[in-house]
Amino acid sequence: MASSGKKKTTMAKLTRESRLRERRLDKQARKDARKRAPAHDPDLLDPDGPGDTLDATTGESAHSDAGQPALEAVAPALGDA
Repeated sequence: MASSGKKKTTMAKLTRESRLRERRLDKQARKDARKRAPAHDPDLLDPDGPGDTLDATTGESAHSDAGQPALEAVAPALGDA
């Protein structure tokens, strides 16, 4: 069967399809990267990165600052009273 010789797809459609394929490849790459990332690392899921997040149960900072000295207890111990 002979070809008609006329192009049936416009350049705009070819460009749209090309961009769509690229977006799908990018999306699949991000999905694969999330699967390979360790599930126990919350810093990868947090878009702001490690910061001053508070622990919901204690209200204290979830990240320890190694450069700062530890806070001393304000209330006396029960045995001292």
